[in-house]
Amino acid sequence: MKIAVLGAGIIGITSAYELARDGHQVTVFERRVAAAEEASFSNGGITAPGWVAPWAAPGMPGKVLQGFFARHAAIRLGLPLSGQEWRWLWHWSRCCNPERYQTNRANLQRLALYSQQRLHHITNELKLDYESSSGVLLLLRSERDTQLMQAQLPLLRDSGIKFKELKHEEARAVEPALNPDTAFFGAIHLPDGEVGNCRQFALLLKNQAQRMGVTFLFSSQVSNIHSGTEISVALAGENSARQFDAIVLCSGLGSSHLLQPLGLPIALAAVHGCSVSAAIREPLNAPQSAVIDARYQVAISRLGKRVRVTGGSEIGGRADDQRTRSVQTLYKVLHDWFPGAQNLAAGTQEWRGARPMLRDGMPLIGTSTQAGIWLNLGHAAHGWALSCGSARLLADLIAGKKPAIESQALGLTRLAG
Repeated sequence: MKIAVLGAGIIGITSAYELARDGHQVTVFERRVAAAEEASFSNGGITAPGWVAPWAAPGMPGKVLQGFFARHAAIRLGLPLSGQEWRWLWHWSRCCNPERYQTNRANLQRLALYSQQRLHHITNELKLDYESSSGVLLLLRSERDTQLMQAQLPLLRDSGIKFKELKHEEARAVEPALNPDTAFFGAIHLPDGEVGNCRQFALLLKNQAQRMGVTFLFSSQVSNIHSGTEISVALAGENSARQFDAIVLCSGLGSSHLLQPLGLPIALAAVHGCSVSAAIREPLNAPQSAVIDARYQVAISRLGKRVRVTGGSEIGGRADDQRTRSVQTLYKVLHDWFPGAQNLAAGTQEWRGARPMLRDGMPLIGTSTQAGIWLNLGHAAHGWALSCGSARLLADLIAGKKPAIESQALGLTRLAG
């Protein structure tokens, strides 16, 4: 088939690769001048199925309210909020119940495990090098943090995810550079968790996709799409639409605007995150792989010769205010755990990006209600961890094959009502 993929982030590139691998003629449209320029540009790089969870979780609405009064908060709600954001938050809060969360988390971790397997297959087959390392350490500052984490451990066991509970001295053996002056209660070690440079992987896979015949059209703004008997993509500045047999939407927040005229009002919220990247000052003072501060939801990752600190979940407010508060928290957590890791004097890269999220925190993968329109979007902060599995799942559905994992829970019908 002749297939259009909208978006050249990690989701769009993996989708294009898998579709081309199945023999389809694929064209990728991207509004930016290069691939992986938005949410895939500077994320934490962690692909750990044990850490993948939907944002719609019990207790989360309370944490959002607490963020108003905390100097350093994992989750923030900024003012002003648009009417659309208020509506999204209302529907999201209704998804934050224990039963629904457990079901969604199990489905999400199943996809994450499959995605990690697919990532390994692609990496080994194509011999890709993207600054990867193994092992993720989840740091628990207090006994209360540990008690909260204990409720999540049965879900990891049920999903078959390996983990080990560590005392603080055992955690320091895993990550010797942890600041000896920062006390903490314990840790959870995820030995099969991994770290890798998402953007580097995306660019390498894009090059491979091009060798397979995929066409990438950058600086291409899609104005609208059509379904039915004539499936087409219209670009800004072009007089006539381009015809295709199918369209796959991987364009993040922009997908909502394209789907609404087709009668598909899919509400995606922009949940912003930030990162700070800098060269390693002294290798012995940097993390071996990655650590995650459970209280502040901040990840500190080693990517080649750089350390990247990533965190923050913010909805609404003014962009400048969000950036300032989030970056302050990133520097605080970095100083707590690895004060000598980054060479800040040599310059830093500060980044802020929007991660598209559906109200239940789950991705949307599969067919839409419109003929020829397919969806692979809404992965929120876990796009890198879920990308390879989501792309293979979608390609199998388009081909009419039975996917390797259950796909119904990831489809559009769950959002009905």
